[in-house]
Amino acid sequence: MTVGRFNELIHAPNRLQICAVLAGVEAAEFSALRQLLDVSDSVLSKHIKVLQEAQYVTVRKSAQGPRTTWLELTPLGRDELTTHLEELRRIADQALPVKPA
Repeated sequence: MTVGRFNELIHAPNRLQICAVLAGVEAAEFSALRQLLDVSDSVLSKHIKVLQEAQYVTVRKSAQGPRTTWLELTPLGRDELTTHLEELRRIADQALPVKPA
């Protein structure tokens, strides 16, 4: 069994939500993600920039038609999210009462 590792970069609530949403889809449109998180463009952009600099998220802009920004979770981002969630589960399990055998 691998030991989880708490990831402070992912743990920020908005970044955790971004990663969780992206983990469930191939790619998500910036505006849809902004609406889902109920944040401004600038707030979402700042969080995406942090995730992009860590190489957890890639940003792709469409070249044709209306300009659309697409976000994808990288394999590294997916691994880091999984490890972080494992650690959160381990921490949460410590808070649960022990059931008698």
